[in-house]
Parts: sequence; structure tokens; C-alpha cells
Amino acid sequence: MASLKTDNSAFKISAIKAFSDNYIWAITNETMAGLVDPGDADTCIRYIEANKLTLSTILITHHHPDHTGGIEGLLNYCQKNNWPLTVYGPANENIPHCDIKLIESDEVNLPALNINLQVIDLPGHTAGHIAYFSSDSEITNKEPVLFCGDTLFSGGCGRLFEGSPAQMLHSLTKLAHLPDNTKVYCAHEYTQANLTFAKTVEPDNQALIHYSEQVKNLRAKNLATIPTTIKVEKQINPFLRCHIPTLQNKANHLENNVQANSLDTFTKIRRWKDQF
Repeated sequence: MASLKTDNSAFKISAIKAFSDNYIWAITNETMAGLVDPGDADTCIRYIEANKLTLSTILITHHHPDHTGGIEGLLNYCQKNNWPLTVYGPANENIPHCDIKLIESDEVNLPALNINLQVIDLPGHTAGHIAYFSSDSEITNKEPVLFCGDTLFSGGCGRLFEGSPAQMLHSLTKLAHLPDNTKVYCAHEYTQANLTFAKTVEPDNQALIHYSEQVKNLRAKNLATIPTTIKVEKQINPFLRCHIPTLQNKANHLENNVQANSLDTFTKIRRWKDQF
């Protein structure tokens, strides 16, 4: 049986592109790999083999097939190679082949990757959605790292398939209270479309206008706009700005001309985005 190698060298996070706009995040060192939301096994296997890595860990944020569809294929691949594989996922969702079910404040300790992750419950997009947050990893020069699936996107947030507006707003507020320098690794390249909507909501937001130009230049070169940071999102993302009076005034005029609080504002802007 092949031994499971460990390596304490520096780590990196890399994007594995899948489907039309998914990002599968690979946490790697020279020998080991962990994957976040691997929806496509073949794409991941090609990456693992090209980089001569051993897969030890899968981290799942929620049950949608574009995040879980590769689990079985990767499990079979690891079994053929005699590699121990552990699958982590939300306790309140049905995740295939999930070995360790997680809830708020659980910790995921991955010695093979030299990283510790804290679990954050984020209901809204789905009922049991979770995120993985590391405030003390050696990844990216000790900057905090967040893998948030489909809850927070750059310039936007996930659709409410199973949760309520109140749940999603609460989840996003949790993320907004993370350190400003937290690097946000979401699961889709939705940024440019999100910013088109965001500029409709806040056409005079100068930080948003500047960021939109940066994103336009990146996408013109077919480069990723992710990771973003919590600091940037608090400046440009309307779904993290529902407490701002200008957004509340905007929401006030969307429906019934009733003065909006943060939840009303979020609810109305999310409904507007769904129809945009």
C-alpha cells in the first residue's frame, strides 16, 4: 500500500477551471493536494497527474452537483492508487461519500497540508451551506483564506434556492465581519455580470467603477477575477451594503415606496437581481 506523504513546504491555492464558469480550488504543496468543491473528477485527475500530486482531502460547501459530482470518480481514483481520502461536508445536507459531517465552529485539521480550517454555517443558497475559513494558515503569506462556495461572489451573492432572505443576509453579515484582508475564494467566475448589476444599483460608487475597470481588463485577458477580498466586497458588493442609506433609499423606490431597513433592502435587491 502506498504511503501518504507529508510535506511542510509552502502552499499555494490554484484554480482548476470546470464546466463553463466553475472554479475548483486546489490547496497544494509539492506533493499533496486538497480539493474544494470538485464537481468534475476528470478535470481534477488531469491536474493531479500533471502536477504529480497525491490527493488526500475533499472539502464540500454544499450539495449542488457542480460541486459534488466529482467525488465518486475521485474516490475510485484514490482507491486505485491506494491513497487514503477523506471527504468533509455539511452535516445538514446529503453529500455523497461524506466521511466527516461538519457544523458551525467545527475545525478541519489537515496535517498533510499544514492547514487548519474553521467551519462557518451559511444557510441561504442552500439550507446547509458551509464555508471553510483559515486565519492562521501559511497559505498566501498568512493572509486569512475563505472558501465560500456559492454564498458570496465578487460583486454578488448566490441565489436563494432553499433559504430565506433573512438567512442569507445573516450569512453574508458573518462574512462581512471577517478580517478585511481575507482572500475570498468563491466557486464561480460571475464577477463581470455581477458588476453590471451592481453599477445599476450604485451608479455613483467610485470604488465600484474603478473595480469594474480592473475586472474588465482581467477578463479581456481571460484571467480570473478571484480571489477577491472582504475589504473590496464591502466597498463594491451591494449585498454587503444593505445597511448603507443610499442603497436603502434605492430599495425604498423599488417596491411600495416603504422605507427599507437592511433586510428589506437585501430582499428587494436580490429580487431585482433575479429578474435582471
